[in-house]
Amino acid sequence: MNPQLDAVYILSPESHIVDYLLDDFHRRRYRRSFLTWTSLLYPDLRARLDSLPHVKQQIAHFRTLNIDFYPRESHLITFRDPWSFPVLYHPACNQSVRDHLEALSQKIVSVCVSLGEYPTIRYYKPRHPLHAAAVLCSHLARFVQEGLDQHAKFHNDFPPPSPRPRGILMITDRTMDMFAPLLHEFTYQAMAHDLLPLKDGDRTFYKTVVNEGGPNQEEKDMELSERDKIWVTNRHLHMKDLLEKLVADFKKFRADNPQFAESDDNPSTLNNIKDMIAGLPQFQEGKEAYSLHLNMAQACMSQFQERQLPNIGTLEQSMATGLDEDYKKPKNLTDQMVRLLDDDNVDSTDRLRLIIEYILYRDGIFPSDIEKLLLHAQLPAQDGEVVNNLELLGVRVVRPVKDTKLAPTPLFPRKLAPTPGLEDVALSRYDPGIKLMIEEHLRGTLDQSIFPFTKPLLDANDGGPLGQTNVSQASLRSAKPTWARTRPSALEPRQRIIVFMAGGATYSESRVCYDISNNLAKDVYLASSHMLTPKLFLRQIRDLSVDRRQLDLPMDRPKTKANIAPPERPPAEDKPQPQPPTEKVAGLKLDGRPSPHKSTNSESNGSHAPKVQPQQLPPVSAGGTAQKGKLSKEPKEKGKKRGFFKSLK
Repeated sequence: MNPQLDAVYILSPESHIVDYLLDDFHRRRYRRSFLTWTSLLYPDLRARLDSLPHVKQQIAHFRTLNIDFYPRESHLITFRDPWSFPVLYHPACNQSVRDHLEALSQKIVSVCVSLGEYPTIRYYKPRHPLHAAAVLCSHLARFVQEGLDQHAKFHNDFPPPSPRPRGILMITDRTMDMFAPLLHEFTYQAMAHDLLPLKDGDRTFYKTVVNEGGPNQEEKDMELSERDKIWVTNRHLHMKDLLEKLVADFKKFRADNPQFAESDDNPSTLNNIKDMIAGLPQFQEGKEAYSLHLNMAQACMSQFQERQLPNIGTLEQSMATGLDEDYKKPKNLTDQMVRLLDDDNVDSTDRLRLIIEYILYRDGIFPSDIEKLLLHAQLPAQDGEVVNNLELLGVRVVRPVKDTKLAPTPLFPRKLAPTPGLEDVALSRYDPGIKLMIEEHLRGTLDQSIFPFTKPLLDANDGGPLGQTNVSQASLRSAKPTWARTRPSALEPRQRIIVFMAGGATYSESRVCYDISNNLAKDVYLASSHMLTPKLFLRQIRDLSVDRRQLDLPMDRPKTKANIAPPERPPAEDKPQPQPPTEKVAGLKLDGRPSPHKSTNSESNGSHAPKVQPQQLPPVSAGGTAQKGKLSKEPKEKGKKRGFFKSLK
C-alpha cells in the first residue's frame, strides 16, 4: 500500500477480479489507478464500479485492449475453449447456449478490433436443417454485428483509416463440413497431430532423441512453434515431398557450415576456433531441429504403412468427394470398406471413422446395416453411441426402408477432373468446405440463401465480393477510382478474410487458409474455439450422450471467489470506560417504578455507597396470593396486545 503512487492494472473481466479491485479502492491503496482490461467488461461488473463515488474518483483511466484470444500461428487464432463443442451441441446445455454465444461474439469482436476491421458479415444457414443447432450461426452473427456496431458507436476512431479493402467475416460451424475432422490428411502438420503422440496444450511438444548415437544422446521434449523455421516452412507440405526436402535442406545446412562437420576435429587456425565457438549454439540448435523433424517424418511414414493408410485414404477420398481416382462414380465401396473393417492391421479408431464416413456418403443407412458394420469392426458398445449422436450435428444416420427422399444437393459444386499437366495427389482430392466457401465468395457465386449477409447490401461496392477488392475502409468520397485495375499488385494492401468455425477447426482447414492467402493475394485468418484432431472429435461426439455433470464444464464449476482479508483496524484510543448503572438498577422496585430513595452526590460521583441488603421475599401460595404480611401478585394489565407483524405491513 502506497497512497502516494499511481498504479496500472491489467485485468481480466471476471467477478472475483472486480472484488479484488474494489478492495484496493476501499483501502485507498494507491493515489490513482489506470485500469486496462483484456476484453470488454460486462455491464453488471461495470455498474459495480460506477455506482461508488469514491471508486470513480480514484480511476484515472479506463481502457479495453480487446486481446481476449490466443494467436496460435500467424493466421490461426484459438480461444482455448474445447468445452465450446458440448455447450453448443449437447441437449442438456440448451439453457447455456445464449450466454456462450454472447461470450464467443465478444471474442470475435476482439479479433476484428485488434485487426482494425469493421467487416461485412456472412453466416452459414443450412438449406434443410435436421437439428436444433442449425440456428447457431445466425444468432452468433447477429451478436457479433451488434457488438461491432456498439464498438463503432462509442469509438470514433474505429475503424481506423486504411487503404486496405473492407474485410469480410464468415461465420460457420462444424456441421457445415463433417468430413474434414474425420479424413486422414497427409500433409505434415495434420498428419503429425493425427498419428503422433504430441503433447498439445498451450504449446505443442514432441519427445524425441537428440544427438542419437553420440556421447550426448538424450531424450528431449522439443517444441513445435512459430520460432521453428523448419516447422513453419514445411508444415503444409504433402508427406511425399517432405522427406526429400528435409534431407536436401539438411545437406545444404551442413554445406553452409563446414567448420562444424564431424570430421573437422582439429581446426587449423585460431580464427576457425573463434568462429566455431561463436556459431556453436546456432549450429547445435539447427542440428537438433533437423533431427526432430526427420524423426517425426519417419515416424509418420511408419504409421502410414503399418496402419494400411494408403488403402484407407483412397477409400476415404472416394466417399468424401463422391468420385473415384478417375473422377467417376465410385463402385464397390461397401466391399472395400468391409475388407478394411476385417483387417487386423486397421486401428479401431480408423474403423469407426470409416463407418461414419460411409454414413455421410450414403446420407444414412438402414439400422440393420449399422449393426452389421459395427459387428465387422468389432467395436465396443460406446462407439455405437458415437454413431447415434451424429444426429445432433445434423447428420442423417438412419434411412427408412421405403425412402422417397431425393439425394441431397452438394453444398458446393463437385471438383472437376484436373487439367492435364497439373499434378494431383490421389490421397488429397478432397477440399475442405472452408476453401470452397471462400473461393465461391471471391468469385461472387456464393449462394446468399445459404450464406446470407447480416445487413442488406445497399450498394454493389458495399461489402460485395467484387466491391470488396475495390473499396477501402476510408470514406467513399475520398476513395480513388480503381476501375482500371485488372489484378492486385504485390504492394497493394490485401483484403482480410476472417473465418470463424464454431465447434472446433481442423489443421486441414488451417492449411487451406494459408493456401488461399498465397494464391489469391488475400490475408485469410482462421479463428475457432479450439483445434480438433480426429480422436478429440470422436470423443466429443461420444460425450454428447453422457450426463452433463460428467462433462466438467467451466460454467458448472464453483465460481472463483476473492480471498480478501478484513481491513486492519487502527488501535483504539485510551478513553475512560463508562460505569455500569448499578445504583439505578438497585433503586428500582419489582414493578419497574423508581425507588423514593435518592442517590447522594457521592453516589452520583461514583463513590462507594452503603450496601443494600436484599429483602427476603415470602413464598407465594399456589393460588397466587400471599399470606398476611406477604406480597401479593401484581394484577394483570388490561388491554389488547399490539399487532407486531401487522406493524411491518
